[in-house]
Amino acid sequence: MEAQKLKLKCPVCGLDVELDSDVMDGELIEHDCGAVLEVKIVDGEVKLVEFEGSMEDWGE
Repeated sequence: MEAQKLKLKCPVCGLDVELDSDVMDGELIEHDCGAVLEVKIVDGEVKLVEFEGSMEDWGE
């Protein structure tokens, strides 16, 4: 059985973003437009916001 997908709009470019239904609050998603999006779950509602922090480079 295939996992359910959530379809949300990117707050930067407005295009669709597909997420697994088991996505977690605070998870970071890199979208096709180049934006880094943060998942926010408030009262059971999943939202995407542009990530304002800095990403660490663990490859160094």
